[in-house]
Amino acid sequence: MLVGLPGAGKTTVGRLVAERLKTGFIDPDVIIVRRMQMPVTRIFAEHGEAKFREIERQVIGAALSGPPSVIAPGGGWAAQPGQLDAARANSYVIYLKVMVATAAKRTEGDTSRPLLIGQDPQEIIRRLLKDREPYYHLADAEVKSDTRTPEEIVEEIVGLARTNAGW
Repeated sequence: MLVGLPGAGKTTVGRLVAERLKTGFIDPDVIIVRRMQMPVTRIFAEHGEAKFREIERQVIGAALSGPPSVIAPGGGWAAQPGQLDAARANSYVIYLKVMVATAAKRTEGDTSRPLLIGQDPQEIIRRLLKDREPYYHLADAEVKSDTRTPEEIVEEIVGLARTNAGW
């Protein structure tokens, strides 16, 4: 499982890691959008973040109880109390660490992330990091994703997965 800020590379790297490990890739947001038949921003607007997080917990719980897969939840999932503890009982969790400026640049203009819409994206990401990083640090490992290519990051994650998670 990969956790981290929006723009850390969870989806991009997660797909490549899954391919390399010859396993499935699960993006819970994609499943939620399909289930609710509306984009995440609309789910937040019409049903609220609490409803989104409830569905997110169900989707990730099902993913964790299914066949081994690389799971890349949205950046806020890990900051929900108890979620990382439950995930670590059934999965190897890696924190993709990214600097605020890099995350802001990578997410610039992305209207699919409801918490980043509005004011200064860099300031929003800075606040998100302050709130979420204590949770992210509960991961089993940390991989920096700022100045490296996706392939370099994948190489490190695959090595960690094979060494520590029995892949």
